[in-house]
Amino acid sequence: MKIEKGRAAIISGGASGLGEAVARELSGAGASVCLFDINEDKGKALASELGGHFVKVDVCDVLSIESGFDQARAAQGQEHIFVNCAGIGGASKTVSKGAPHDFALYDRIIRTNLIGSFLCASRSAAGMAQSEPVNEDGERGVIINTASVAAFDGQIGQVAYSSSKGGIVGMTLPMARDLASLGIRVVTIAPGIFLTPLLAGLSDEIQASLGAQVPFPQRLGRPDEYAQLARQIIENSMLNGEVIRLDGAIRMAPR
Repeated sequence: MKIEKGRAAIISGGASGLGEAVARELSGAGASVCLFDINEDKGKALASELGGHFVKVDVCDVLSIESGFDQARAAQGQEHIFVNCAGIGGASKTVSKGAPHDFALYDRIIRTNLIGSFLCASRSAAGMAQSEPVNEDGERGVIINTASVAAFDGQIGQVAYSSSKGGIVGMTLPMARDLASLGIRVVTIAPGIFLTPLLAGLSDEIQASLGAQVPFPQRLGRPDEYAQLARQIIENSMLNGEVIRLDGAIRMAPR
């Protein structure tokens, strides 16, 4: 799919980190971008800078998601690109000091990362399905989800996070198969250790130590590298139903 001037895109978690990088990449290519995020200040500032739109959306809330899509489509038309970047972390063992894993933490991570991604993807796809094809292949849209290498190499204390990202990996192929007859592609990116706002708060020494774990290049991934892959997925129509690790060949140790 060509990213033509005015091509509508929505990015969840678009106010910072990987989502911000995608918004900048797509806007720079001519797309009209709408950012979904709960951080209103950052979201509005970035949308203003890019000449795009912002809607405050909580991906754990079905009504908030539905309202977000209504507002985004009223502002820029039906999206043909949707990128799921909203997500949270959290560490806790299955049993810690004799106590079971806190249910509220597990529930929040699953609801945000997995259920939120699914709800946004399904609602975006429903809108795409009603639109006219944009190329000779009959393509109507592309959905990009964000998993993590933790889906495959979950570390000690990552049981909730790995569950949520493993679920995203698991839904990629069946979702692509569900939507194939409608001309909608689905691809998931599984990033390794990237310099997101969470890691940016760590000391330079810790960041360097984390980067040294990556076989090559021995550094943290940059959000713009994620955004470059997202753009390639959008523009290459043969990419479908696949999970792509973007990790410098890292395989995470147990801890």
